[in-house]
Amino acid sequence: MDWTVTDVTKDMAEAGDKPEQNRNRNGLIHLLSLSASKTADALIDPKLVLSWLMGAIGAPAYLIGALVPVREAGALLPQLWVARRVQTQLGRKRFWAMGAAVQSAMAVSIALIAYFLSDALAGWLIVAALAVLAIGRSIASTTYKDALAHSVPQGRRGAVTGAAGSIAAAFGLAYGVSMSLGVFGDVSITAVAAYVFLAGMLYGAAALVFLRLQEDDIPETREEAQSWRAFFAPLVTDRAFQLFILTRGFLTATAFAPPFIVMVTVGASERSLTQLGPLVVASALAASSSAFLWGKVSDISSRLTLCMSGLVAAGAYGLTAAMVLGGGTLGLWWAVGLMFVAQVAYQGVRSGRSIFLTDMTRDETRLRYTALSNTVIGIVLFAGLGLGGVAQLAGAEYALVICAIMAALGASFATRLTPLKD
Repeated sequence: MDWTVTDVTKDMAEAGDKPEQNRNRNGLIHLLSLSASKTADALIDPKLVLSWLMGAIGAPAYLIGALVPVREAGALLPQLWVARRVQTQLGRKRFWAMGAAVQSAMAVSIALIAYFLSDALAGWLIVAALAVLAIGRSIASTTYKDALAHSVPQGRRGAVTGAAGSIAAAFGLAYGVSMSLGVFGDVSITAVAAYVFLAGMLYGAAALVFLRLQEDDIPETREEAQSWRAFFAPLVTDRAFQLFILTRGFLTATAFAPPFIVMVTVGASERSLTQLGPLVVASALAASSSAFLWGKVSDISSRLTLCMSGLVAAGAYGLTAAMVLGGGTLGLWWAVGLMFVAQVAYQGVRSGRSIFLTDMTRDETRLRYTALSNTVIGIVLFAGLGLGGVAQLAGAEYALVICAIMAALGASFATRLTPLKD
């Protein structure tokens, strides 16, 4: 029987503690918590929202440029330490809730800093708060796959995470449309700070809801902490894991490419939220319309999801670069369509690599493999700063050519993926 939110609601209303009822209740808890946290992610997006906010309060350009690296690398690189610490504890839900609570506190702090302070002091404090927020995100990210595996059966996980992504993207779409159309008047520091404050409230709500999760199949004894040598061993001994990291590494092109699409669309003197609005809407619409579908495909074959999304991304980036190289600046509405396709591919990569790692690892290896892969990808993201140099020296269209090649290689390697083993 197919799982739906209606089924979950019905089961929650019935008495009893049957395993199926617990799983359905857990599905709803995951749906609510993820929807809230993903919506908060959109409201505090460093690539757009915080960048604009930092510029508006007069923060130096070098601090604005540090936002995305601090957020992305800060969320990935600490995961080795987090995994080794959590590995010795029972249960996972309280760690995810702790991570969400940290993000809540830091989002509220950022909103208050932006409202009351300005200039370099405010910029430094916001970057510091974002760094702590990233650590909270790291805790949540490291423990989520284990919590999902212990509470939602295989075959339903992609539907749960995909539905949450679609719901959050729908709210993100409304957010982008309201800002583009000036629904609440001109964009101001006060208005954007209020959105960031709301993000903090949503993170907090997600933490509280997630604590109600019923985790199944939790080991009765704590795992012994592994040595660092044993912890890193899969990077050398597990060829299937090496191939997964290689695939995921090349598919990071789907994260790198969107800013370059913006660069070939919006002139250097026109980088306003009004000009970026349609692209933000396209990105949110892509997520809302595709996240659930990709989740369902991933439940059938996460490898197929990675192959398909990599090929779609390669085509979108290659076409964008070809149009620019052949005729100059890309028109806004062409860019909107291409951004939509590119972000559909990005959602596919996110869904495919998450479900592949969750389904294809065992309980005793999942936490370690998640932390190892995320740490390596964190390093790759730092290396990806070189694409900015390519865009600066040769043009954003050439950076897109590189992204297209990377995505195609990622799709090729994905065809060879096999279940991970320890």
